Amino acid sequence: MPKHCPYKDNYAKFSLSLNCILSVYLYYAHEIAIWNAPVNLTSLAHLLGELIGGLGVFLLGMKYMSEGMQAVAGNSLRRLIGTVTGNRIFAIIVGVIVTCIVQSSSITTVMVVGFVNSGVMSLAQSVGVIMGANIGTTITGWILVLKIGKYGLPLLGFSAFVYLFSRNERWRYYAMGLMGTGMVFFGLELMKDACGIIKETPDFATWFQAFQADSYLGVLKCCMVGCVLTTMVQSSSATLGITISLAYQGVISYETAAALVIGENVGTTITALLASIGATTNARRAAYFHVLFNLTGVFWITLVFHWYIQLVQWIIHVDVLKIVMVDGIATFPNTTPAIAATHSIFNVVNVLLFIPFVGILVRALERIVPVKEVKEKPRLTELDIRMLDNPVLAIEQSLKEIERMGDSCAEMLHVLTELRGEKKSNTQLRNQLRDYEISLDAIQEELTAFMTNLFTNALPHDVADEIRIQLRIAYEYESISDYIENLERLDNKLRDYDASLPSYFCEGIEELSSRALSFLIKMNAAIRTKDQNIFEEFVSVRAGVRSQIKGLRQKQLEELTSTGMSPSVNSVMLSVLDSYSHLFSHFENIVEALSGQA
Repeated sequence: MPKHCPYKDNYAKFSLSLNCILSVYLYYAHEIAIWNAPVNLTSLAHLLGELIGGLGVFLLGMKYMSEGMQAVAGNSLRRLIGTVTGNRIFAIIVGVIVTCIVQSSSITTVMVVGFVNSGVMSLAQSVGVIMGANIGTTITGWILVLKIGKYGLPLLGFSAFVYLFSRNERWRYYAMGLMGTGMVFFGLELMKDACGIIKETPDFATWFQAFQADSYLGVLKCCMVGCVLTTMVQSSSATLGITISLAYQGVISYETAAALVIGENVGTTITALLASIGATTNARRAAYFHVLFNLTGVFWITLVFHWYIQLVQWIIHVDVLKIVMVDGIATFPNTTPAIAATHSIFNVVNVLLFIPFVGILVRALERIVPVKEVKEKPRLTELDIRMLDNPVLAIEQSLKEIERMGDSCAEMLHVLTELRGEKKSNTQLRNQLRDYEISLDAIQEELTAFMTNLFTNALPHDVADEIRIQLRIAYEYESISDYIENLERLDNKLRDYDASLPSYFCEGIEELSSRALSFLIKMNAAIRTKDQNIFEEFVSVRAGVRSQIKGLRQKQLEELTSTGMSPSVNSVMLSVLDSYSHLFSHFENIVEALSGQA
């Protein structure tokens, strides 16, 4: 199924139904006579069926839970991302909160790479968020500690009804999050039962006994397995669920599970690395920092591994060897909180150790990953892969590009003023103006393609409205750049005619240019701060501009009849006034869109 298929939602619903039906069938299949085949083949089929079915439900549940929570908390996430500064502690806190909400460190780090690539976030800011993401992802383990796995299926069923039949959009997204949560717990139960089959089958159990974290080499081997497994399934939460299931059933020891979980920290970095392919230098540095951060953490923890797991057991005061009989089968429920604590404490300590050396690491990355010789310019088309699955946050990136468009228009007006001050036509300044206009055309096209693709997702109404507003503002800015370039062409025509322009006209045009630039700067600031009061200010500006243009036009027509001014020169002068009139009309369209007037 293509990534941006218009039938993506139907495909997801089909996958949900298929996974649930398959998993429920496999869950109860041991009661059916088809499992009366020879033991080895039966056990293998049952194991693979339940494990794959459980993993599929778990992964789909994580996706739905993440999407539901992102939709509900979208505006809060956008504000959080926007408040990230160079303060490392604050950036770490933001990384923790965002990852707890989206339920995936991979999603957070991919978003960070996208933000750095588009210039929304600096490398120094991204480093703190990435470290915080490593702490935030440990929340999954603590969710699994809650002993409510048996309620997963009823929660899934109840929330599915709300999701399907509720007309309230916000309730539907809440239901999606709960539906995902139910699928996570139900998928975990399926995987736990599958791991019980491993325990009951000597051949499988013997194979798993080959992975024991009873020596330094064994710890490294388990870390490698955890890394590879996470790389394959592209989700540390899924591998954490499998690890907890294996430890719960006693297939592997707590020590082995702890080593697997630590290795999963390295495996999850592959997602950000893939996202950085073709990105800017700073975006690749951010992805490499994620790898370096996790590799260094795994290196030092493996050196003190056996002391560390003893410390964890002492901190949480649990006996990981305690056996609880469930339906006649021995289980080890205390391994679940122990594994979650192992994951959390390791990541917290790793962050604390790294904080003092962040500056050194950033400088090292700047040397290791040098700037490309060719000039880099972040392009939105390169961000499609990274951000289209997160439309709530993707519009924050597109907003930054719109802000750049506004700044470029202001720069064009500055250049136009400089050109008018030159006695002769300045080719360098004219080319600079052309470059701005061409760049704005390209950005507007990329923005349109980017935001149109966002509509292929299931969007909350407020996000869809924001996309429409951004599309309109981007179009208006591009039109403003066209009229500024047109003004430069008209000025150049007047130079070619070698016309001696009336002083009242020159003064009037200078005043119109000053008003246009002054208001454009205020309007750009209003877009950044989402200040809707800008419309009221524009009303008075618009009245003054209309009156001034009307007066200048009337005077010009009087001059045409009373003096011998060339009709060609007069036509160009009237075109200049028309261009300023159109310029302020596009200003009006932007402030209307911003204030919700139209």
